[in-house]
Amino acid sequence: MSTHSASPEAAGADGGPGFWEERRTCFLTTPRPDGTPHLVPVGVTYDPATRIARVISSRSSKKVRNVLAAGPGVRVAVSQAEGRRWCTLEGTAVVRDDAESVADAEERYTRRYKPPRPNPERVVIEITVTRAMGTAKPPGW
Repeated sequence: MSTHSASPEAAGADGGPGFWEERRTCFLTTPRPDGTPHLVPVGVTYDPATRIARVISSRSSKKVRNVLAAGPGVRVAVSQAEGRRWCTLEGTAVVRDDAESVADAEERYTRRYKPPRPNPERVVIEITVTRAMGTAKPPGW
């Protein structure tokens, strides 16, 4: 883990929102049961204070099934890019289905993107970030 300060792009030095707050499509990579990577576009929220990234999804989605099949400690990555600015966050993932975790993730998603459509099968993939790479790393990396 790097201890140097974040790049100006990551911190939003231009007065705009930080790179992980701007509305953009991200990509989640999870391991399939055969070990090959499964890459899918998603919405991601990131909390720099806790270093947790969140992806909301339906319980039956392939990405959720991949995380559950891999079990505790599964390593995943989320990435986003815009021109020369890019960042990948890596860490361990768990699937949470309790109402409080899902509601918190939906609220965060609403702030970054828009209110998600109703989904009684919604769960949240929580990623405890252990590594950040790129030209627009979040503050603190």
